[in-house]
Amino acid sequence: MEGLPFALMSYSGGVDGFPKQFEGIVKQHFRIVYCEEFFKNKEEFAAQIQAVLMWWRKPQLDRELLQILPNLKAVASQGAGVEHLDLQLISSFGVKVANTPHVGDDATADMAMALMLVSAKHIVEGIEMITSPETRPFHMNWFVDDVTEATLGIIGMGRVGYSIALRAKGFRMKILYHNRKRRTEEEEEAVGATYCEKIDELLSQSDFVMLVVTLTPETHKLIGTRELQLMKPTATLINISRGKVVDQDALVHALQTGNIKAAALDVTHPEPLPRGHPLLTLKNVIVTPHIGNATEKTRKKVIEKMIANSIALIRGLPCPDEVTTTDYLH
Repeated sequence: MEGLPFALMSYSGGVDGFPKQFEGIVKQHFRIVYCEEFFKNKEEFAAQIQAVLMWWRKPQLDRELLQILPNLKAVASQGAGVEHLDLQLISSFGVKVANTPHVGDDATADMAMALMLVSAKHIVEGIEMITSPETRPFHMNWFVDDVTEATLGIIGMGRVGYSIALRAKGFRMKILYHNRKRRTEEEEEAVGATYCEKIDELLSQSDFVMLVVTLTPETHKLIGTRELQLMKPTATLINISRGKVVDQDALVHALQTGNIKAAALDVTHPEPLPRGHPLLTLKNVIVTPHIGNATEKTRKKVIEKMIANSIALIRGLPCPDEVTTTDYLH
């Protein structure tokens, strides 16, 4: 451990602390200083911290903390999104930021398909019916929805969106997509996807609308009242991006009035939602706790990437995951 750079982290284990089973990986490269130890001995550790490894957006990196870390060089944030960071503030202290994009692409695409299938086949409702003490005969005239040969609209055809399209092809789905940049003809043909220059065209035709975009000022409340009204009354909205991409009040209204049939959400705002929130009580909604890439294999890769990024930034080496844009919500 002697000679290793020091890294500040939130805390060990618990509900949202750093997973104990991965501490050994970090300790091969850094001396870990958890916040409790750090704030008890700031004079001892402040000048030694060169990296902050953020797990579930912790520790909070504000001006007060930055001011007492004179030798901080790197902030490595778990996941692709950095909307929780004030990039301009951090940069003003000469500190660089890196995220971990693309590591969880396949896991997230798997989750998107799972949400679509569980919602379409009414799995949750079916489990409730079969386990209810009130159930005697099964309701034999109870119908669920087709996924095979249905139309899937993917909003955001980056790497995750394309991974979803590859999976949807196996269900012989008709795939529409909307993206800032059109994919190549070869890429479209590989998954049988059709580009929609206007989002309205995709919304009006899709049986399932899947949100796979980054949260930016342009995508904040991308789906609101107008967009929901364009969707089919038989359509399902699936969100695996960020909760703020959807106007949740408008979504609740659309679900309550039958404007759309259902929603399946791995993300909300806030997380978790207040107890009793309509999205937690409506029968036509599935909400999961932001577990899109929550596999042990993926999380291990995320941590390894955080370590590699931090070391590169500390040493002044090129870091492909360095975040240089301020085009995010703060």
